[in-house]
Amino acid sequence: MTAWGWVGPSAAVLFMIVFTADGWTRPDYRPRYHPVSALSLGRRGWIQKASFIVCGAGVAVGSLALLGANVLLTVAIAVFGLALVASGVFTMDPMRGYPAGTPAGDPSTFSRHHQLHDHAGMVVFATVPIAAVIAALTPELGGPLRLYSAGTATAATAGFLVFGQAWERDSPHAGLWQRLTILLGWSWVAVLLAASS
Repeated sequence: MTAWGWVGPSAAVLFMIVFTADGWTRPDYRPRYHPVSALSLGRRGWIQKASFIVCGAGVAVGSLALLGANVLLTVAIAVFGLALVASGVFTMDPMRGYPAGTPAGDPSTFSRHHQLHDHAGMVVFATVPIAAVIAALTPELGGPLRLYSAGTATAATAGFLVFGQAWERDSPHAGLWQRLTILLGWSWVAVLLAASS
């Protein structure tokens, strides 16, 4: 693999490292409850914003490694990366007790930035299983990677649905479900891009 080929896989892995380290060391932030996007708020919010933008751009660039296998798969991974960038540009509103001093629960109205962040997030989480299905149907990727992709499509879809329900119920484990879903999806993206570079 060339040095350039490590851009996409490294970006996906770096994203997971950043939100894990920042989440566990930030005062008043509860990783099991609060979503990753809440790390974009507060004095240290620039760290997660930068992670969204830099890692998303890295994945989008890394998607070019897939051109020889499947153009549609390339587009799907590029869209995933660009939606991550948008998630960093448009931040969610303070809510559910974070940052410190924010009332519990959801605000009565949401800002335009929050709404755009939500739309970008939907694209991010929906694109992973879609891309995984495309990868599972791409003969050029080889049997093991196609099988891994099929499993990821199923697991990522289930994780997205479970997280969505946990978020709507304001579950104390909503953040945990989101992190597990990210771990499944982003790890697959890293492996896919590494194998194709």
